[in-house]
Amino acid sequence: MNLSSRTIAILIALLVAGVLTAYARIGPTLPFREAFLAAGVTVAACFLLVYLSFEALIFREINGIYAGLEHIKRKEFKKLSSKFLFRPEPVKRVRDEILLMAERRQQELDELVRLQALRREFLADVSHELKTPLFAAQGFVHTILDDEDDDIDLATRRKFLAKAAASLDTLDALVQDLVTIAQLEKGVVRMRRQRFDLVALVREIFELLEQQAARRGTVLELFPPTLPAELLVVADRNRIRQVLVNLVDNAIKYGRDHGRVVVALVEGSRGVRIAVRDDGSGIAPEHQNRIFERFYRIDKSRSRESGGSGLGLAISKHIVEAHKSTIKVKSTVGEGTTLEFKLSKPKMGA
Repeated sequence: MNLSSRTIAILIALLVAGVLTAYARIGPTLPFREAFLAAGVTVAACFLLVYLSFEALIFREINGIYAGLEHIKRKEFKKLSSKFLFRPEPVKRVRDEILLMAERRQQELDELVRLQALRREFLADVSHELKTPLFAAQGFVHTILDDEDDDIDLATRRKFLAKAAASLDTLDALVQDLVTIAQLEKGVVRMRRQRFDLVALVREIFELLEQQAARRGTVLELFPPTLPAELLVVADRNRIRQVLVNLVDNAIKYGRDHGRVVVALVEGSRGVRIAVRDDGSGIAPEHQNRIFERFYRIDKSRSRESGGSGLGLAISKHIVEAHKSTIKVKSTVGEGTTLEFKLSKPKMGA
């Protein structure tokens, strides 16, 4: 029988009132022994009702709290009987507060465990990425230093030194990317907003990546062909250039041979939508939310040279978010991938 606190209080009040009324009615005519017996019966009845009320309102709720905590520990949140609504029963409100607090703490612990796993994964990835170019450079240099009999000719020495220098350049670029993403995450990098021509910037990036695209037979296109001679936006030109270089570079790498990479600029009333589209193998849905994580690679077998360090999209995401925008992913397996974001236009008269 599930009685509320109000119902039990009313029952106690009615019973006590009834007993006292009856006793007051017949009490003066009773002898001492009968009056004492009636008083004992009244005390016993009140005791039983108060005890039962405590049992129903407090002990039952405490047992419910323990049961709810067990469900939270097992992460069976759907089995909790209460939906944490505002109710008049004070003990039940306390129960709801405790269960809600316990659920939040359990979720915080789960998040800490997840972050700890990500931290371990990140440290392992950083160690691997730093170790690869470092060991390569170290190997070439030590090969030259260990050549005591001058078995290596001058041309080979220069070749080994060039490879060591290239590995160190790769290491330097990786460290610079790590510093950049750390600064972006801390918010210490300020975006230097200015007006610039987006069409001119895209054409500049096409010229920069023209040879890389030619090696794969990829055609770089600007869409639509009827773009105005000048399309102004307000943003940090150098940072947006970095984003577009990363996106177009990825589109060339992951697009198919002899394919097309299209950069579409769509002007709206408040801003310009930039979309970079390739015709590659696409990204499966389970990977689409993770491609912006540091060092995340869809194809784990790709080498660093073919797949990059895995920091480009993470850096791009932070730069775009610093411009109050978001990179969106649209991809279909077997058809290609589109990454897009928006930039603000200059205000009229500005």
